[in-house]
Amino acid sequence: MDEQAFVYDHMYPVARILYQNLPNYDLAGYALFAVIFLLSAFVYKLGFARKLSLGKNAAIGLFLAVGGLGLTFLAFFLPVVEGLVIAALILILYKIRLWREKRENAVSH
Repeated sequence: MDEQAFVYDHMYPVARILYQNLPNYDLAGYALFAVIFLLSAFVYKLGFARKLSLGKNAAIGLFLAVGGLGLTFLAFFLPVVEGLVIAALILILYKIRLWREKRENAVSH
């Protein structure tokens, strides 16, 4: 087994798909970083975001980008993207349930 096949076999699915299907490894790395950053921002928005000033939002975005860079290196051989997708799905279900409860309480009162 050659080295490239060995590495692809040990990658998690999203990273493997990006690295096998994009034209070069640099573009695949940037795409993986973008996916992680966007999913992290989405999970933050769904679960933790509050009304903040523009400067504080910029600082949070900067920290998400720096953290996303570290997570990108881990995402090659750990299920980082998959975990973020699951976290987003759980938070979406929670928000839907919360919205339904608020709507039912508003109708009953």
